[in-house]
Amino acid sequence: MPRSRTLVVGLAALGLAVPSAAEAKRYSFGDRTLREGSTGSDVRTLQRYLTQVGLRTEVDGQYGPHTSRRVRSWERRSVRRVNGRLSRREARKMTSQVERGVRVFEPAPQQSAPPAGESATLGPDGLAVAPASAPQEVKDAIAAGNRIVGKPYKYGGGHGRWEDSGYDCSGAMSYALHGAGLLNRQLTSGDFMSWGRRGKGSWITVYANSGHGFLVIAGLRFDTGWNNAGKGPRWSEQMRPTDGYTVRHPGRF
Repeated sequence: MPRSRTLVVGLAALGLAVPSAAEAKRYSFGDRTLREGSTGSDVRTLQRYLTQVGLRTEVDGQYGPHTSRRVRSWERRSVRRVNGRLSRREARKMTSQVERGVRVFEPAPQQSAPPAGESATLGPDGLAVAPASAPQEVKDAIAAGNRIVGKPYKYGGGHGRWEDSGYDCSGAMSYALHGAGLLNRQLTSGDFMSWGRRGKGSWITVYANSGHGFLVIAGLRFDTGWNNAGKGPRWSEQMRPTDGYTVRHPGRF
């Protein structure tokens, strides 16, 4: 008897439900407890999320020993119970971490610092030009910011949808970071106070409080306020006072 058939018969004999491949693929992440032997698109989501929180995991849709070890590492830093199985409650917690850019495991990352004198420049059209030495994610964040420069300020803009007629401060921040692949959903300025890691980044820094937020990317400020109040997202070479702001960064940049 083929090995796979033997496994299915054995599980059935133990009274364990064995979903078909089609059934497994229908599960959304968080619909069921995941454990060794689980397969499907929700396992692939788990593996992607593990990588995003700092535990690099191969994405193959198979919950094998490697994925189980990664889940145990995540559990040690995120929940009390460590058993290598991901419950629906734990899936919700992991989803929240991914959405907020939390990295539970990142051993003293070596930040990619810009070479001396290397920073973005501001063109006469108001668009930023990324330095050639910048990592691709930084270039992508600048390109995304450029796409919405000139849009008007709109309270709540950029939160209901990515492409909007106008943007508020956190909507604009979210858009730029999403363009760099560093954010999966729109955050408020209050959310950004706990996003990423503490302190300034080498290329990207977030400044946020409960009422406002802005970015500094490769030396240029991307903001909807201060000397730009009411005009929507713009780049500026001038820094603004940062008293009362929480300072965060993505971790690698």
